[in-house]
Amino acid sequence: MNIKSRLKVMLFLQYFVWGSWLVTLGSYMIKTLSFSGAEVGMVYSSKGIAAILMPGIIGIIADKYIPANRLYMICHLIGAASLFYATTVTDSTTMFWIMLINAMAFMPTIALSNSISYSSLSQYQLDSVVNFPSIRVFGTVGFIIAMWSISLLKFELSSMQLYIAAGCSLVLAAYSVTLPKIPVNKTAISTSWMSKLGLDALVLFKKPIMAVFFLFAMLLGAVLQITNTFGNPF
Repeated sequence: MNIKSRLKVMLFLQYFVWGSWLVTLGSYMIKTLSFSGAEVGMVYSSKGIAAILMPGIIGIIADKYIPANRLYMICHLIGAASLFYATTVTDSTTMFWIMLINAMAFMPTIALSNSISYSSLSQYQLDSVVNFPSIRVFGTVGFIIAMWSISLLKFELSSMQLYIAAGCSLVLAAYSVTLPKIPVNKTAISTSWMSKLGLDALVLFKKPIMAVFFLFAMLLGAVLQITNTFGNPF
C-alpha cells in the first residue's frame, strides 16, 4: 500500500472515531441516562476546554521529545480507555471528567494527524499542497459513514456508540505504529513560551480583517457546537 493510501486509512479512522459519538452522545445522555440539558452542555464543554489547552502543549512534546506518530498512538490509547470507561458512567459529573480526559487526548490528534501526513508526504518527496486535500477528504468520509452506521444500527440511544468509537481508536493506535517515523527536533531554539504556545499570533488581531474573521469563526463554532450537542436529541 502506498503512503497516500496509508494516510487515507489513518484519516478515515481518525474521524470515524469522532463521528461515532459526537452527534449522538447527546441523545444517549438525555434519553437513556436522563441528564438535563445543562448537564449535557457541561459534558460537551469538555471539548472546548481541551481544544484550548492541549494542542499547543502536545505540539511542543511532538516537536522536541516524542515522535508524532508515537504520541498519536499514546493519545488514542488514552482515548480508547476513557471511551470504554464512559460506557459504565451514569452520572453527569463523572461523565464530564471522563469525556474531558478523552477530549484532552483526542483533540491534539487532529493536529497530529495533519503533521504526520505532511511529514510522511515530505519523506516520500510528495507535494503536500497537491496531495493532502485528496487524502484529508477521507476523514470527512469516515465521519459521515460513522454517523450513518450508528443511526442505521439504531445505536443512537445506546452505549454501543462509545464501544465502537473505543474499538476504532484502539485499531488506529495499533495502525499508527506502521506509519513512517516522524523525527523530533532536539536542536535548542531560544523562543519564549508565548511563542511555543502560539500566543504571539494574537498580534494578528490588530488587523481589522483578522478580527472580523475571528469573530465570525467564533460565532460559527458556537452554532456548530450547539448543533452537535442538541441537534440529534431535537
